[in-house]
Amino acid sequence: MKRRFRLTLRARLTIVYGGLFIAGGILLLVLTYSLVEQGVPDENQIIQGSQSSVEGLPGPTTDEGVLAQTQDFKVLVTGEAWADALDTIRNEGPRALLLVSLGTIAIGWFAAGRMLRPLQRVTDTAAEIAESPAADKGLHRRIKVSGPRDELRELSETFNRMLERLDQSFDGQRAFISNASHELRTPLTVTRALLEVAVHRQGASPEVRQLGETLLEVNARHEQLIEGLLLLMRSDRELAERSYVDLADVAEHVLAQTAAGAVSVTADCEEAPTRGEPVLLERLVQNLVENAIRYNTPENGWVRVTTRMGGDGSAVLEVSNSGPVVPAFEVESLFEPFRRLGTARLATASKGAGLGLSIVRAVAKAHGGEAAAKALPEGGLLVTVRLPAAED
Repeated sequence: MKRRFRLTLRARLTIVYGGLFIAGGILLLVLTYSLVEQGVPDENQIIQGSQSSVEGLPGPTTDEGVLAQTQDFKVLVTGEAWADALDTIRNEGPRALLLVSLGTIAIGWFAAGRMLRPLQRVTDTAAEIAESPAADKGLHRRIKVSGPRDELRELSETFNRMLERLDQSFDGQRAFISNASHELRTPLTVTRALLEVAVHRQGASPEVRQLGETLLEVNARHEQLIEGLLLLMRSDRELAERSYVDLADVAEHVLAQTAAGAVSVTADCEEAPTRGEPVLLERLVQNLVENAIRYNTPENGWVRVTTRMGGDGSAVLEVSNSGPVVPAFEVESLFEPFRRLGTARLATASKGAGLGLSIVRAVAKAHGGEAAAKALPEGGLLVTVRLPAAED
């Protein structure tokens, strides 16, 4: 779709200023011409008057002692003289108005730009926050407030107060998740240790062992949920250090460590270098591969992992699988935390915590990339991750 041309606010203000000036100038020029035309005397009218001339004749003298004499005069006004005056107004007036209008439009352009400079700072700051890969860092930015206390300065100060409140809210939310996750780790670890002792002790009945195994699975799922929350919070922050990472090496390492079971896993890994944190990138690939294996068909299931360089110069990772048919309108919701196909939130299924794709997208954004999914017609998903390629 072709983008429609739109005038900027600065251009519109300049057009308004210039248009008003040109309209006023034309009106003034027309009024001047009309007044002069109405004041034209009748043809061959004689205008009488008097003037003083200095001559060397006896008579009254001036302060310098020069003789002054008053003489009467009569002027015959012809139509040609007035016609020349009107032609001068009619021909030279528009030219002068055009030159002055051009100068006024140029001045209006610079004046509008200077007046809109605080608004441009608001726009630039908002764009930097929106484009920042780490939300917790972007909200720390503030607009430089200067100039007179007018509407634009009030807008900047209001925007800064809004950013401050959002920053405090997000910091409080992340601190709560971090503290709660760390506090929950300890009791889960203790519970797991007690369950393992009870299950493996001598003399334990089969019922106790079965109950212990079930409780260990539930405990492991809770531990997985806590680890996912911590990783999600970590991946939402700006990366402090970046190192050279080849997605092909990461994918091959993850596939070698992952148990596929009855699912057939194939890989076509070409060199795809990027820069980032290796631990987070490994978790990204691991989540995609594990999800592709976990949410698959019971029989003849398959998973394909591909790494390559994209046409736009980005490092691309693609993971596709067989599985149930996914409605197109539900694909995007799968990236939300605690969401699964066909369920709302906090499903009771033991397949996972529902944070896999959320972590994938968060890690991709933290590295300046993006993650997207596409439903395959025969069933399953194709998840594509694009990351900035490593510079030579």
